[in-house]
Amino acid sequence: MGLLVDGEWRDRWYDTAKSGGRFVREEATFRRWVRADPAAEFPAAAGRYHLYVSRACPWAHRVLIVRKLKRLEDVIGLSVVAPLWGDAGWTFAGATAADGGDALYDLTHLHELYTRADPRFTGRVTVPTLWDRERETIVNNESADLVRMLDREFDAFTDVRLDLYPEDLRPEIDAINERVYAAINNGVYAAGFASTQEAYEEAYDRLFAALGEVEARLGERRYLCGDRLTEADWRLFTTLIRFDTVYYLHFKCNERRLVDYPNLWAYTRELYQHPGIAATVDLEECKRHYYGSHASLNPKGLIPRGPTLDLTAAHGRERLRGAAS
Repeated sequence: MGLLVDGEWRDRWYDTAKSGGRFVREEATFRRWVRADPAAEFPAAAGRYHLYVSRACPWAHRVLIVRKLKRLEDVIGLSVVAPLWGDAGWTFAGATAADGGDALYDLTHLHELYTRADPRFTGRVTVPTLWDRERETIVNNESADLVRMLDREFDAFTDVRLDLYPEDLRPEIDAINERVYAAINNGVYAAGFASTQEAYEEAYDRLFAALGEVEARLGERRYLCGDRLTEADWRLFTTLIRFDTVYYLHFKCNERRLVDYPNLWAYTRELYQHPGIAATVDLEECKRHYYGSHASLNPKGLIPRGPTLDLTAAHGRERLRGAAS
Protein backbone atom coordinates (compact mmCIF):
# COMPACT_ATOMS: atom_id res chain seq x y z
CA MET A 1 0.00 0.00 0.00
CA GLY A 2 1.44 3.37 -0.92
CA LEU A 3 0.90 6.91 -2.08
CA LEU A 4 2.39 9.78 -4.01
CA VAL A 5 4.18 12.57 -2.17
CA ASP A 6 4.89 15.62 -4.34
CA GLY A 7 4.68 13.38 -7.38
CA GLU A 8 7.06 10.71 -6.02
CA TRP A 9 5.84 7.23 -5.13
CA ARG A 10 6.22 6.08 -1.51
CA ASP A 11 5.50 2.51 -0.38
CA ARG A 12 3.69 3.39 2.83
CA TRP A 13 0.94 1.55 4.71
CA TYR A 14 -1.92 3.30 6.46
CA ASP A 15 -0.81 4.91 9.73
CA THR A 16 -3.24 3.43 12.24
CA ALA A 17 -1.08 4.33 15.25
CA LYS A 18 -2.37 7.90 15.26
CA SER A 19 -6.00 6.70 15.34
CA GLY A 20 -5.76 4.15 18.15
CA GLY A 21 -5.33 1.21 15.82
CA ARG A 22 -8.40 2.13 13.79
CA PHE A 23 -8.35 2.16 10.00
CA VAL A 24 -9.43 5.59 8.75
CA ARG A 25 -10.15 5.83 5.04
CA GLU A 26 -8.87 9.00 3.43
CA GLU A 27 -11.23 11.24 1.49
CA ALA A 28 -11.13 11.14 -2.29
CA THR A 29 -8.99 13.93 -3.75
CA PHE A 30 -10.77 14.64 -7.05
CA ARG A 31 -14.44 15.55 -6.71
CA ARG A 32 -15.32 17.36 -9.96
CA TRP A 33 -18.47 16.39 -11.86
CA VAL A 34 -19.47 15.51 -15.37
CA ARG A 35 -22.79 17.21 -16.14
CA ALA A 36 -25.38 16.73 -18.86
CA ASP A 37 -25.27 20.50 -19.43
CA PRO A 38 -23.15 21.26 -22.56
CA ALA A 39 -21.92 24.44 -20.85
CA ALA A 40 -20.58 22.59 -17.79
CA GLU A 41 -16.90 22.49 -16.89
CA PHE A 42 -16.97 18.77 -17.76
CA PRO A 43 -19.89 18.22 -20.16
CA ALA A 44 -21.11 14.69 -20.81
CA ALA A 45 -19.94 13.37 -24.19
CA ALA A 46 -19.47 10.01 -25.86
CA GLY A 47 -15.84 8.93 -26.04
CA ARG A 48 -14.47 11.78 -23.94
CA TYR A 49 -14.23 10.03 -20.57
CA HIS A 50 -12.33 6.91 -19.54
CA LEU A 51 -12.62 4.77 -16.41
CA TYR A 52 -9.70 3.15 -14.62
CA VAL A 53 -10.84 0.24 -12.44
CA SER A 54 -9.89 -2.97 -10.69
CA ARG A 55 -12.29 -5.89 -11.04
CA ALA A 56 -11.32 -6.96 -7.53
CA CYS A 57 -12.18 -3.65 -5.87
CA PRO A 58 -15.73 -3.28 -4.50
CA TRP A 59 -15.63 0.51 -4.92
CA ALA A 60 -14.74 0.20 -8.61
CA HIS A 61 -17.21 -2.68 -9.01
CA ARG A 62 -20.19 -0.50 -8.13
CA VAL A 63 -19.25 1.90 -10.95
CA LEU A 64 -18.76 -0.97 -13.40
CA ILE A 65 -22.25 -2.18 -12.50
CA VAL A 66 -23.87 1.18 -13.29
CA ARG A 67 -21.87 1.43 -16.54
CA LYS A 68 -23.29 -1.99 -17.46
CA LEU A 69 -26.87 -1.25 -16.34
CA LYS A 70 -26.95 2.03 -18.25
CA ARG A 71 -25.34 0.44 -21.35
CA LEU A 72 -22.53 2.97 -21.43
CA GLU A 73 -19.77 0.59 -22.51
CA ASP A 74 -19.47 2.32 -25.90
CA VAL A 75 -19.71 5.77 -24.33
CA ILE A 76 -17.14 5.55 -21.51
CA GLY A 77 -13.87 3.70 -22.14
CA LEU A 78 -12.22 1.31 -19.71
CA SER A 79 -8.77 0.31 -18.51
CA VAL A 80 -8.40 -2.48 -15.94
CA VAL A 81 -5.44 -2.78 -13.60
CA ALA A 82 -3.88 -6.12 -12.70
CA PRO A 83 -5.22 -7.96 -9.64
CA LEU A 84 -2.08 -7.70 -7.51
CA TRP A 85 -1.21 -4.51 -5.69
CA GLY A 86 2.56 -4.36 -5.45
CA ASP A 87 5.20 -2.10 -3.91
CA ALA A 88 4.46 0.50 -6.59
CA GLY A 89 0.68 0.27 -6.29
CA TRP A 90 -1.74 -0.67 -9.04
CA THR A 91 -0.05 -1.89 -12.23
CA PHE A 92 -1.15 -2.99 -15.69
CA ALA A 93 -0.73 -6.60 -16.73
CA GLY A 94 0.30 -6.13 -20.37
CA ALA A 95 1.79 -3.81 -22.92
CA THR A 96 -1.45 -3.30 -24.86
CA ALA A 97 -5.12 -3.01 -23.99
CA ALA A 98 -5.73 -6.40 -25.60
CA ASP A 99 -3.48 -8.16 -23.09
CA GLY A 100 -4.36 -6.16 -19.99
CA GLY A 101 -2.45 -2.96 -20.62
CA ASP A 102 -3.56 0.65 -20.41
CA ALA A 103 -5.88 1.58 -23.29
CA LEU A 104 -4.85 5.24 -23.44
CA TYR A 105 -1.21 5.92 -22.65
CA ASP A 106 0.50 2.51 -22.29
CA LEU A 107 1.07 3.21 -18.61
CA THR A 108 2.80 0.60 -16.46
CA HIS A 109 1.52 1.98 -13.11
CA LEU A 110 -1.68 3.79 -12.26
CA HIS A 111 0.23 6.43 -10.31
CA GLU A 112 1.58 7.66 -13.66
CA LEU A 113 -1.97 8.77 -14.53
CA TYR A 114 -2.15 10.84 -11.34
CA THR A 115 1.13 12.61 -12.04
CA ARG A 116 0.00 13.18 -15.61
CA ALA A 117 -2.91 15.13 -14.12
CA ASP A 118 -0.74 16.81 -11.47
CA PRO A 119 3.06 16.32 -11.50
CA ARG A 120 3.19 17.34 -7.80
CA PHE A 121 0.23 15.26 -6.65
CA THR A 122 0.20 14.09 -3.03
CA GLY A 123 -2.26 11.39 -1.95
CA ARG A 124 -3.51 7.86 -2.48
CA VAL A 125 -3.80 6.45 -5.99
CA THR A 126 -7.17 4.71 -6.10
CA VAL A 127 -9.74 3.05 -8.30
CA PRO A 128 -12.18 3.89 -9.73
CA THR A 129 -10.76 6.98 -11.43
CA LEU A 130 -12.55 8.89 -14.19
CA TRP A 131 -10.23 10.54 -16.72
CA ASP A 132 -11.07 13.33 -19.16
CA ARG A 133 -9.30 12.59 -22.44
CA GLU A 134 -9.89 16.08 -23.81
CA ARG A 135 -8.41 18.06 -20.91
CA GLU A 136 -6.07 15.22 -19.89
CA THR A 137 -6.94 15.34 -16.23
CA ILE A 138 -8.70 13.37 -13.52
CA VAL A 139 -12.31 14.37 -13.04
CA ASN A 140 -13.25 12.26 -10.04
CA ASN A 141 -12.02 9.29 -8.00
CA GLU A 142 -14.93 8.94 -5.57
CA SER A 143 -17.07 5.92 -6.40
CA ALA A 144 -20.26 7.31 -4.85
CA ASP A 145 -20.03 10.38 -7.10
CA LEU A 146 -19.28 8.28 -10.17
CA VAL A 147 -22.29 6.04 -9.55
CA ARG A 148 -24.55 9.09 -9.72
CA MET A 149 -22.80 10.63 -12.70
CA LEU A 150 -23.16 7.49 -14.79
CA ASP A 151 -26.73 7.02 -13.61
CA ARG A 152 -27.93 10.53 -14.47
CA GLU A 153 -25.59 12.62 -16.62
CA PHE A 154 -25.15 10.41 -19.71
CA ASP A 155 -28.80 9.78 -20.55
CA ALA A 156 -28.39 11.51 -23.93
CA PHE A 157 -26.09 8.66 -25.00
CA THR A 158 -28.17 5.64 -23.93
CA ASP A 159 -31.74 4.47 -24.37
CA VAL A 160 -31.83 3.09 -20.81
CA ARG A 161 -34.03 5.23 -18.56
CA LEU A 162 -33.08 3.58 -15.30
CA ASP A 163 -33.08 5.89 -12.26
CA LEU A 164 -31.11 4.51 -9.32
CA TYR A 165 -31.61 7.62 -7.19
CA PRO A 166 -35.30 8.51 -7.59
CA GLU A 167 -36.28 11.77 -5.98
CA ASP A 168 -39.04 10.33 -3.78
CA LEU A 169 -36.64 7.79 -2.23
CA ARG A 170 -33.59 10.01 -1.78
CA PRO A 171 -33.90 10.58 2.00
CA GLU A 172 -34.28 6.83 2.57
CA ILE A 173 -31.44 5.97 0.17
CA ASP A 174 -29.13 8.50 1.81
CA ALA A 175 -29.86 7.15 5.29
CA ILE A 176 -29.27 3.55 4.19
CA ASN A 177 -26.08 4.46 2.34
CA GLU A 178 -24.69 6.19 5.41
CA ARG A 179 -25.34 3.21 7.66
CA VAL A 180 -24.16 0.59 5.14
CA TYR A 181 -21.02 2.50 4.21
CA ALA A 182 -19.82 3.06 7.77
CA ALA A 183 -20.65 -0.35 9.19
CA ILE A 184 -20.48 -2.74 6.22
CA ASN A 185 -18.76 -1.38 3.08
CA ASN A 186 -15.97 0.27 5.04
CA GLY A 187 -16.64 -1.87 8.11
CA VAL A 188 -14.99 -4.98 6.68
CA TYR A 189 -11.85 -2.92 6.04
CA ALA A 190 -12.04 -1.37 9.50
CA ALA A 191 -11.93 -4.90 10.92
CA GLY A 192 -9.34 -6.24 8.47
CA PHE A 193 -6.90 -3.32 8.71
CA ALA A 194 -7.25 -2.68 12.45
CA SER A 195 -3.94 -2.84 14.30
CA THR A 196 -5.24 -3.30 17.86
CA GLN A 197 -7.59 -5.86 19.34
CA GLU A 198 -9.91 -3.13 20.60
CA ALA A 199 -10.21 -1.47 17.21
CA TYR A 200 -10.80 -4.82 15.49
CA GLU A 201 -13.55 -5.89 17.92
CA GLU A 202 -15.22 -2.48 17.68
CA ALA A 203 -15.43 -2.73 13.88
CA TYR A 204 -16.40 -6.42 14.05
CA ASP A 205 -19.32 -5.77 16.41
CA ARG A 206 -20.53 -2.82 14.35
CA LEU A 207 -20.35 -4.88 11.15
CA PHE A 208 -22.39 -7.82 12.40
CA ALA A 209 -24.95 -5.59 14.10
CA ALA A 210 -25.54 -3.87 10.77
CA LEU A 211 -25.71 -7.15 8.86
CA GLY A 212 -28.35 -8.31 11.32
CA GLU A 213 -30.35 -5.13 10.71
CA VAL A 214 -30.21 -5.57 6.94
CA GLU A 215 -31.13 -9.26 7.24
CA ALA A 216 -34.29 -8.26 9.14
CA ARG A 217 -35.09 -5.50 6.66
CA LEU A 218 -34.80 -7.84 3.70
CA GLY A 219 -37.20 -10.26 5.36
CA GLU A 220 -39.94 -7.66 4.90
CA ARG A 221 -39.08 -6.07 1.56
CA ARG A 222 -37.51 -7.26 -1.64
CA TYR A 223 -34.92 -4.49 -1.88
CA LEU A 224 -33.51 -2.04 0.62
CA CYS A 225 -36.04 0.66 -0.31
CA GLY A 226 -39.03 -1.55 -1.07
CA ASP A 227 -39.90 -2.88 -4.52
CA ARG A 228 -37.40 -0.79 -6.53
CA LEU A 229 -33.71 -1.47 -7.07
CA THR A 230 -31.70 1.62 -6.19
CA GLU A 231 -28.08 2.59 -5.88
CA ALA A 232 -28.27 1.53 -2.21
CA ASP A 233 -28.69 -2.11 -3.30
CA TRP A 234 -25.72 -2.07 -5.67
CA ARG A 235 -23.52 -0.31 -3.12
CA LEU A 236 -24.27 -3.08 -0.62
CA PHE A 237 -24.04 -5.89 -3.19
CA THR A 238 -20.36 -5.35 -4.00
CA THR A 239 -19.43 -6.01 -0.37
CA LEU A 240 -21.82 -8.94 0.06
CA ILE A 241 -20.60 -10.74 -3.08
CA ARG A 242 -17.04 -10.75 -1.66
CA PHE A 243 -17.98 -11.59 1.90
CA ASP A 244 -17.59 -15.38 2.13
CA THR A 245 -14.81 -15.49 -0.46
CA VAL A 246 -12.62 -12.80 1.10
CA TYR A 247 -13.78 -10.88 4.14
CA TYR A 248 -14.90 -13.83 6.30
CA LEU A 249 -11.38 -15.27 6.38
CA HIS A 250 -8.94 -12.62 5.20
CA PHE A 251 -10.38 -9.77 7.29
CA LYS A 252 -11.40 -12.04 10.20
CA CYS A 253 -15.10 -11.19 9.82
CA ASN A 254 -16.06 -14.67 10.93
CA GLU A 255 -19.05 -14.46 13.24
CA ARG A 256 -21.30 -15.70 10.44
CA ARG A 257 -20.90 -16.35 6.74
CA LEU A 258 -23.19 -14.63 4.27
CA VAL A 259 -24.76 -18.00 3.44
CA ASP A 260 -25.84 -18.21 7.10
CA TYR A 261 -28.19 -15.25 6.57
CA PRO A 262 -31.21 -16.56 4.60
CA ASN A 263 -32.43 -13.17 3.38
CA LEU A 264 -29.04 -11.63 2.64
CA TRP A 265 -27.85 -14.72 0.79
CA ALA A 266 -31.02 -14.94 -1.35
CA TYR A 267 -30.86 -11.18 -2.01
CA THR A 268 -27.23 -11.44 -3.12
CA ARG A 269 -28.10 -14.27 -5.51
CA GLU A 270 -30.98 -12.25 -6.95
CA LEU A 271 -28.76 -9.25 -7.64
CA TYR A 272 -26.05 -11.49 -9.11
CA GLN A 273 -28.67 -12.97 -11.46
CA HIS A 274 -29.89 -9.54 -12.61
CA PRO A 275 -29.20 -9.21 -16.37
CA GLY A 276 -25.59 -8.30 -17.05
CA ILE A 277 -24.34 -8.38 -13.46
CA ALA A 278 -22.67 -11.80 -13.42
CA ALA A 279 -20.30 -10.56 -16.13
CA THR A 280 -19.03 -7.88 -13.72
CA VAL A 281 -18.19 -10.40 -10.97
CA ASP A 282 -14.83 -12.20 -10.84
CA LEU A 283 -14.35 -13.84 -7.45
CA GLU A 284 -11.15 -15.59 -8.49
CA GLU A 285 -9.63 -12.21 -9.32
CA CYS A 286 -10.88 -10.91 -5.97
CA LYS A 287 -9.05 -13.72 -4.19
CA ARG A 288 -5.87 -13.10 -6.15
CA HIS A 289 -5.97 -9.45 -5.21
CA TYR A 290 -6.76 -9.62 -1.50
CA TYR A 291 -4.79 -12.70 -0.52
CA GLY A 292 -1.87 -11.80 -2.77
CA SER A 293 -1.59 -8.08 -2.07
CA HIS A 294 -1.77 -7.80 1.72
CA ALA A 295 1.47 -9.38 2.91
CA SER A 296 0.96 -8.14 6.47
CA LEU A 297 -2.30 -10.14 6.67
CA ASN A 298 -1.24 -13.16 4.57
CA PRO A 299 2.58 -13.30 4.54
CA LYS A 300 2.90 -16.42 2.39
CA GLY A 301 0.37 -15.22 -0.18
CA LEU A 302 -1.54 -18.50 -0.19
CA ILE A 303 -4.91 -18.28 -1.93
CA PRO A 304 -7.80 -20.37 -0.55
CA ARG A 305 -9.36 -22.79 -3.02
CA GLY A 306 -12.86 -22.25 -1.64
CA PRO A 307 -15.54 -21.52 -0.87
CA THR A 308 -17.92 -23.12 -3.35
CA LEU A 309 -20.91 -20.81 -3.84
CA ASP A 310 -23.93 -21.50 -6.02
CA LEU A 311 -24.87 -17.99 -7.07
CA THR A 312 -27.24 -19.29 -9.75
CA ALA A 313 -29.57 -21.14 -7.36
CA ALA A 314 -33.18 -19.96 -7.25
CA HIS A 315 -33.52 -17.03 -4.84
CA GLY A 316 -37.29 -16.93 -4.22
CA ARG A 317 -37.32 -13.16 -3.66
CA GLU A 318 -40.31 -12.69 -5.99
CA ARG A 319 -42.62 -13.37 -3.05
CA LEU A 320 -41.69 -9.96 -1.65
CA ARG A 321 -42.66 -8.00 -4.75
CA GLY A 322 -44.67 -4.94 -3.82
CA ALA A 323 -43.44 -4.72 -0.22
CA ALA A 324 -43.93 -1.23 1.17
CA SER A 325 -40.93 1.07 1.26
